[in-house]
This record gives sequence, structure tokens and C-alpha cells, in this order.
Amino acid sequence: MSKITPSPTLTDSKILIVDDDPSLLRLLGIRLSAAGYQVESAKNAKMALGRLESFHPQLVISDLKMEGMDGMALFEQIRAKHPHIPVIIMTAHGTIPDAINATKQGVFSFLTKPFESKELLAIVEQAIRLQPAELKHDQADNQWREKIISRSTIMESLLQQSKQVAKSDFSLLIHSQSGTGKELLAKAIHLASPRHNEKFTAINCAAIPEQLLESELFGHTKGAFTGAEKNHSGLFQATDGGTLFLDEIGDMPMSFQVKLLRALQEREIRPVGSTQSIKVDVRIISATHKNLQQAIIDKTFREDLYYRLNVVELVLPPLSERREDIPLLAQHFLNQSAKQSHINISGFSQEAMEILISADWPGNIRQLQNVVEQTVALSTEPLISEMLVKSALRDKATILPSFAQARDKFERDYLAKLLKITAGNVSQAAKIAQRNRTEFYKLLNRHHLSAEAFREE
Repeated sequence: MSKITPSPTLTDSKILIVDDDPSLLRLLGIRLSAAGYQVESAKNAKMALGRLESFHPQLVISDLKMEGMDGMALFEQIRAKHPHIPVIIMTAHGTIPDAINATKQGVFSFLTKPFESKELLAIVEQAIRLQPAELKHDQADNQWREKIISRSTIMESLLQQSKQVAKSDFSLLIHSQSGTGKELLAKAIHLASPRHNEKFTAINCAAIPEQLLESELFGHTKGAFTGAEKNHSGLFQATDGGTLFLDEIGDMPMSFQVKLLRALQEREIRPVGSTQSIKVDVRIISATHKNLQQAIIDKTFREDLYYRLNVVELVLPPLSERREDIPLLAQHFLNQSAKQSHINISGFSQEAMEILISADWPGNIRQLQNVVEQTVALSTEPLISEMLVKSALRDKATILPSFAQARDKFERDYLAKLLKITAGNVSQAAKIAQRNRTEFYKLLNRHHLSAEAFREE
């Protein structure tokens, strides 16, 4: 028997299969994957609707008879929101009249169980081939943003703006709260830019000690300082031609800001210990959760550097302003966690999901992911319960700060304690901290602490 294989241009297409029969779902997945298609599966129609938003398939294959929402109800929802995605309905022999009626309503085709691989692949190839060319182009054109899971209008507006500015080489500043996915957006912009084939490098400016930041970004020569046993290329050189993402730029020390400004103006860097400058071609995307305009007033951030970095500002909304994305994100994290842990959990109870949607989420997406992972680890049922979600939200351990946030808190508390012990005597406090007065004052300014407030009457 001859084997039908889809043409090479079709085999990278995405197919979503929906069936409440696990064995058939697995068999279909094997057959289509073996033919070269990218396959996602869903055990029911509601799960399939969630998969649509993140997977962006070119074709949906669904069983007709399923518990809850059936195949035709699923088709109606797909047609309403994604009218160009063809749907193939699978049906048992006794429901052929229903299937014929379905094709009259717009279903692409139907398959009568049991069917052979040859028949399946022929219909699948035909469905994908007949898709409008502009739809195929749009779907391929959206690959840059496929890791950003969202259906909210506020995020869609931001993504359209991001795609527009990605075409240029202007420096971008992303402003948002911690835990919202700034790096994910920066990477998406890189993928939508003319530099997408070059390297994307991310660095957290708050996590690198001040004395190492210059070496990390600009590199150093052998013998430039103790421990520099060989020449080291910094991230600017390593990312030449690509995009460099500077996260938490608001925490960059003032002493280094002028060096970064020069590098951006001259488009060249000078490694530590070197007398020679090196030309670099790097697109800069920076991000912060701080108010940099206030930092300029407080003299903790250079105004000239701010305008160099902030040619275009993108504001990434907190999770509380995009609540319609919570079900999609929660299901995505659940699928990830369940797969990694080999746990059979399919979703959340309706009550559990309502709590997730209405929660405050001060830690944003990072906190949501942590809560979902905790509930998956503790669940003994196929559906996450309301009680588990409530417990995870109450547990302070689920709201873990980032390394930078934890370090900032430690520094602030430590400095405040020193000033309290010394009654605001900066010289004495600096001596205990083993720092000179100038450096100690910089630390106080960074954390908005005033020695005068601790001095006794």
C-alpha cells in the first residue's frame, strides 16, 4: 500500500485534536506527529478553546459526541472567533446524517470511525492546503509572539504597538510591575525585528554587583584586576548584531550610568583594562519597575541616559488589568506542571477558577505560576479544588520575591538598622558597614533613607 505523506511545506502546520477517548486521542497524535505535523490534544471542548489561544492551529479535528460541549458546539465557537480555521468532525457510523448536516453548516469535512491513516492524512492535507493564503501568512507572522499567552484587548494593543516598533532600531523602555513578563515581551520584540536571526541576551542589572557590572557588559583584558586571568568578551561584544535586554535598569549604579551612556552614544565599548575601543552594533531594550522620572529628581538616575534609553516606552499591564488572561495562563501553567511531574490533572473546578480570576495578584504572573504549581503538587483529584487555591493564596511562601527585590529589602533594612544604632551618625555607620562615607551616602540615596531622620534630639 502506498503511503501518503504531506508535502514539506505543510508538515510544519499545527493541528489541534479533540476527543474524550484517551486511546483515540493518543493514536491520532501518533499518526499526525509521524507525518510531521505539530500536534496538540485536548480531552474536551472547553480545554480545546483554551488551547486555541496559545497554540494557534491551522486545523481542528474534533469528535462529534463528547460529554459537556459537543463537537458542533465547539465548531460554532471556533467559527465565531476564528472563522478561517477549518474543522474536521469525527463521527461514528450511526451519526453520519448529523455529520452531513454539519458540513452544510460550514464544517470542512467529516471522518467516519474507524478510518485509515491514508484517509486521515489526505483530508488533513486538503484542509490545510485550502486555507486562505493570507491566513497562513498571518499565522506564520505571529510566531514572534506565540509564547505570550493572552486574549485581552489591552495586551493585543500593546503587542501591535510592540510589533510596529520592532521594525526600527530605536531603544525601547518597558515599564511594568515585577512579575509581569518584561523579558518575555523583550524577546518577542527581538523575534519580530530584523535582528531576529542574531543573538538575544538578557541581564538583570540589579543582580550584578557594581564592581562586576562593567566587566560583565564591556569585558576585560587579562590582568585588568585580581582574578582576571584571561581576556573576557562582555555581553555587548557577545551580542553584536543582536538585541541586549537590560532588566531593572533603574537599579544601575550612577557611577556606571555615564559609561553606558557613552557606549550608546558612540556605539563602542572599552573593556576594563584596555586602551582600545571596540565598535559594537547592539539594539538596546531596557526595563524597570521603578519611576525613573522620580529617580531623576532624586538624582539616582541620569536624565540624559533616560532619554537615550526611552525613545519609545511600552507599558506592560499588571495581571489585575488583564483578568481575562488568567484562565489561559492558569491552564498553561497547570499543563506544564502536570506534564513535568507526570500528574494526571486536567483543570480547575469552576469555584477554583473564579477565585483565581478575582484574586489581587500583587506578584502578577510569577505569583500565579507559583500558586498553580503548588496546587498541582498537592492535588489528589483530576480537578484543582477551591480549597487548594484558597490555601495557596493564603500561603505567604507562594509570593516569593525576586533575588533583586530580596537584596533591596535586605540592604534597606540593614542600612536603617545601622542608622538607628548610631543615631544617624553616618561616619560611624559607614565604619561598621566597612564602606567609605561617599559610598555609604550613595547607598542611603538609593534606598531613600535620610540620616537626619534617625538623629536624636
